[in-house]
Amino acid sequence: MNLRKKASTTSKKQLKTKKKASLSKVEIIERGWAGHFIGAQQCEFKRNTLLQYNKKAIVVSTVGMYRPLNSIDLVQTIGFNRYYETMAFEAIYNAPYWDGNIHKEITCFTSPCSIDSHNIDDDLNANVMHETIVKEISEKLLSKVI
Repeated sequence: MNLRKKASTTSKKQLKTKKKASLSKVEIIERGWAGHFIGAQQCEFKRNTLLQYNKKAIVVSTVGMYRPLNSIDLVQTIGFNRYYETMAFEAIYNAPYWDGNIHKEITCFTSPCSIDSHNIDDDLNANVMHETIVKEISEKLLSKVI
């Protein structure tokens, strides 16, 4: 069992190192709360990633699996025909946190940013969508497009 644990720890370290190597100048911080959507506390899926590069900070937020309290366990859409969505915002520092400034949305990414279905594997697809947008925005930060 120790060997298995050690092997999985090593592979996680390799993945982390690989990710840092490819985007070494952009600091990527995963956070445990939603970064947008007023009903986010009733979403079962929430991701919030802070990207920091030089003096710029950007929040990438993905929410989904919205089950409002009055819906009796029915998943509802977030906006028009979306069950999951990813948005990005310039960040503003509100001590002690960086929050997304909803008045300064980042729209220059071209990757898909919504999922219009409700299937068993959509959480996995939402993670891929979020990671793809984090990567795209990080690359744009490095190339000074943003």
